[in-house]
Amino acid sequence: MKTWYQKLAARLGRRSTTAPQSPPRIGVILSAGGSRGVYAHTGFLLALEQMGIPISAAAGCSAGAVVGGIAASGTDLKVWADAICRVKREEFWTPDPVRHVIWSMARNRGIGYTGLSGTAAGMDFFRRNLTAQTFEDCRYPLYIMAINLDRAEKVVFSHGELAPRMMASAAIPVLYKPVNIDGSYYSDGALVELAPVDAICCNHGLDALIVHQVGQHFGRKGDMSEVVRQPWSLLEIINRLLFHQRPWYLSNEELGFKYCSCGCGAVVVVLEPELPELPWPHTKGGARVLEVARQRTEVLLRPHLDALLTDPRQRLPLPPTDLQMQRSRGAGRCATGQ
Repeated sequence: MKTWYQKLAARLGRRSTTAPQSPPRIGVILSAGGSRGVYAHTGFLLALEQMGIPISAAAGCSAGAVVGGIAASGTDLKVWADAICRVKREEFWTPDPVRHVIWSMARNRGIGYTGLSGTAAGMDFFRRNLTAQTFEDCRYPLYIMAINLDRAEKVVFSHGELAPRMMASAAIPVLYKPVNIDGSYYSDGALVELAPVDAICCNHGLDALIVHQVGQHFGRKGDMSEVVRQPWSLLEIINRLLFHQRPWYLSNEELGFKYCSCGCGAVVVVLEPELPELPWPHTKGGARVLEVARQRTEVLLRPHLDALLTDPRQRLPLPPTDLQMQRSRGAGRCATGQ
């Protein structure tokens, strides 16, 4: 007959039949944003890393595709931050000589002339800084958005070599020549969408989706009469065409919370931080943008860190209207993706 302490020891030694709760799955979306976006997204991801927020899947457009690809490939973010703070303009911007542009336009009537700069230098810079060279070898699922110029439609890449697809997503029309991938031409994804939220939400069983939105706010910069008196006026006009849209998930606050619009139950956490200006293609001042983005991310997310890392669906603050709509839908967990 067992003594009382033998019975207690037996009870304590039994394994629990309850499966341990899996940690929340968190996705990251990195928006378009020009050269400022490259520095800002790097600071944002450094802050996530420092706070211990894991990434289960990521998607990016333009600047977001560049930083998203580097991070997903496994490159140390501090090494990458150092690389972009030391980058020379000719490593990503190699415009044709003025005489060549004039010749192409005047003599050849612009036939075959598709952009001021080639893309080879940018792709070489990416390859040097990528740890993995293909989507298949990334640490987690990655999606990159561009526009297929042959079909005039949005395309989301998730397979193949990273560098050309990162470059295609960031190839601003007129400034860069389109990128040829498998016989089709691709250009900047911001032409159709600033951030590919639907690329990963509802595809990877996500509990929360953190959107880092760093597009410019043109309402704060005055009308076109001011723009035409500034340096690089043409670039400002192109930027306005790219960033005129305001996606459904944005508000007028630096930090916002919404439920995924499809009803899957994932919480969309939107960061739209106030950042220093950095006109493309300038890099001087990039280190300051990076640091401000890192600091703002930590300030905005730190109060909600415990909720993010435990049960974001139940514990993150949501507007009453969003909460009521979600409860009425009775939505469950996202379906597991590919």
